[in-house]
Amino acid sequence: MLFVSWRLIEFKIYEKDQFDYESILVEQDEEEEIPLTEQIKTPPPPPPLQAPTEIEIVEDEEEVEETIIESTETDRDEIIEVEDVVIEEEEEIIDVPFAVIEDVPVFPGCENVEKDQLRNCFQEQMNKHIRRNFRYPEIAQEMGIKGRVFVNFIISEDGSITNIRMRGTDKNLEDEAKRIISLLPNITLGKQRGRPVRVPFSIPIVFRLQ
Repeated sequence: MLFVSWRLIEFKIYEKDQFDYESILVEQDEEEEIPLTEQIKTPPPPPPLQAPTEIEIVEDEEEVEETIIESTETDRDEIIEVEDVVIEEEEEIIDVPFAVIEDVPVFPGCENVEKDQLRNCFQEQMNKHIRRNFRYPEIAQEMGIKGRVFVNFIISEDGSITNIRMRGTDKNLEDEAKRIISLLPNITLGKQRGRPVRVPFSIPIVFRLQ
């Protein structure tokens, strides 16, 4: 009885117009046909090729000269004359060390010196040139850098100085040694067996602070 009484109290009635709803069935739309706005015009097919009704035969009256290719093969007994071939000999430039060369390069100022004294005169004139053009690099003086730079160069066949190379304790000293050697005048070329040759030469330059 209590349960029935409770259900009667909780039971509620709503007006149908306010809460009722109707379900709407959505049908699939019919496919819409899209009208063609532009008509594609295809070109007409080409007309079929017609075979000629009559075939005209033309006689070839033009004479063609045949080209005869001669064989390049020769018989063993056939003698072929060959023109004289001139072979030009290329003079090979060689390097002869200063210590063993026959005709020593002549330094300017040694032209009137005896042949056996040319080496000593060359050395003396080289040392004079170094002393006359020597300048101690300022940065090396400030940093107290000193040492020995070995300089190698080549007296070429025309008397010019080429291929100067240095090896020392500091780059600044090497640059100064290169500058001194690059100021050398043209030297009378050296000869070996009467032919001009290149003469390698090396000399140490000492940088000393006093």
